[in-house]
Amino acid sequence: MNARTNIQVINGPDGKPAFVVIPYAEYVQKHREETGLIPHDVVSRTVDGASPVRAWREHLNLTQADMAIRLGISQPAYSEQESGQLRLRKATKEKIAASLGITLEQLDF
Repeated sequence: MNARTNIQVINGPDGKPAFVVIPYAEYVQKHREETGLIPHDVVSRTVDGASPVRAWREHLNLTQADMAIRLGISQPAYSEQESGQLRLRKATKEKIAASLGITLEQLDF
């Protein structure tokens, strides 16, 4: 199977692989998945009073309407979930995290 990749291998002076270059978006996604880090921007937004759900959505430049479409619910229903006023069920948090492309642990801090 000849799968297409976006990976570039750079050989050293000895002709052996020395570096691997991947697209930045792939690096960020892998880094986020593997380390579970929370960006400073997200933390700052929560310190300023935003719920983690809202902080992540804003960090990723998504609108409430975008999120509602991803979750298959209305925008007002999503707004209620994001407000932080409701205690969200684990299943709901998992769906939101998946729609944001993050882990539940990154959302539930």
